[in-house]
Amino acid sequence: MTVPSLRSKDKIFATGVICTYFGYTAVFWGYPFVWMVMLAFSKWNFFGKPKITGFANFVRIFQDSTFLRIVLNTLNFLAYLVPMVLISSLLFALALNKIKYFKTFIVLSFLVANVSSGVAYSITFSNLFSVNGPINRLVYLVFGKTIPWFSDPQLAIFSICLMICWKFIGYYGLILYAGLQAIPKNLFEAAQLDGANRRTIFWRITLPLINPSLITVLVLVITLTFGIFTEPYMITGGGPMQKTTTFLIYMYDTAFRRINPSYATTVAIVTAFMSYGIVMLIRRIFEREVSFQ
Repeated sequence: MTVPSLRSKDKIFATGVICTYFGYTAVFWGYPFVWMVMLAFSKWNFFGKPKITGFANFVRIFQDSTFLRIVLNTLNFLAYLVPMVLISSLLFALALNKIKYFKTFIVLSFLVANVSSGVAYSITFSNLFSVNGPINRLVYLVFGKTIPWFSDPQLAIFSICLMICWKFIGYYGLILYAGLQAIPKNLFEAAQLDGANRRTIFWRITLPLINPSLITVLVLVITLTFGIFTEPYMITGGGPMQKTTTFLIYMYDTAFRRINPSYATTVAIVTAFMSYGIVMLIRRIFEREVSFQ
């Protein structure tokens, strides 16, 4: 009886690992992808066999007034969320860069929001911003009126973006903080010796050199905006006047309330391509190659 050599055992182990990976990919990625493509070009209502309809679902999207409304809603979300997240995350990173003590505690405190339950903090914020909530009570005591945080369309979008910003400020701030830490300190020292003030250093050195980190955060914010679901679904249900209806809410309603998973899949595919297109456009316009040499 021959004993397998060490090299043979390595080959057997490697083959097992590779086969396991391919099996996992085929089951959890390959099959859903093939099924998604089949649904996009067919009509199915969870029962029976899918009926091939060709490009009918894709043609329907461009005739769907609700889909076009959601596109405008997403652009509205982007108009609020991008500057809010970029500015707040950058301020957090700059402040963290100056702190000497309790830095780890501060970072962990902000990261708690990132790992918190979306349902839990949505309920908390809805109570805080409600008509009889503590924020409106304070506003009424100071100004003598209340603010319709979730009944006014633009304020509802702003409030939801405020919640999302609160959730991700720590995570995105750490990405920018890592970019700040990567800048050589001698660049700042040389600029100060040349007579540059803080404003000049920030605009001419800091911002250009953290461009990769800024683009990373910007890409994450864009993809996040196309995937908003929990906050508007829990608080406004997509209202008022469908102004906070997002792609995921529309997909969910189409698939499980209107019993049309085929069209919901088509919406998902088009949404993914739109998100990818915007990300590539942003990268082409704003991304710059940075070198510290």
